[in-house]
Amino acid sequence: MAQVGIVMGSDSDMPVMAKAADVLEELGVSYEMTIISAHREPEVFFEYANKAEEKGFKVIIAGAGMAAHLPGMCAAIFPMPVIGIPMHTSSLGGRDSLYSIVQMPSGIPVATVAINGGANAGILAAKILATSDGELLQRLKDYSRKLKESVQAKDAKLQETGYKNYGK
Repeated sequence: MAQVGIVMGSDSDMPVMAKAADVLEELGVSYEMTIISAHREPEVFFEYANKAEEKGFKVIIAGAGMAAHLPGMCAAIFPMPVIGIPMHTSSLGGRDSLYSIVQMPSGIPVATVAINGGANAGILAAKILATSDGELLQRLKDYSRKLKESVQAKDAKLQETGYKNYGK
């Protein structure tokens, strides 16, 4: 049974949403990915959001661009955490998406990551789940340690080669 629902309004969102899925896979968190347009197929969306808890989802990651209603509407129906990913848009650079997701009315919160922040959405979902899963918490700690070691290795290379030879 999937613990996280990943939903996007369009397949054009797939490259960003895939980053959330990749992180969840790396951390051993089960998920289900779906494309649903809240505007073009509202009945399908309402069924998805209404059945998400019954399906076992503990967190929903919802990505949307432009009017970006998908995350907020998920939060209006789904009683557990929703993480919104604002998508970069060609007209306003994703600010439209960001404002639509982050400016939710009182009582309907959506945790919001950076524009195109798929990886952080996956990490945040895992951190939410880790509050009641010690094994997942350890995998998150190991993930953070690998990030730290990666930065330290890059610095060691810089110190060894100097900045002029770093990329060569």
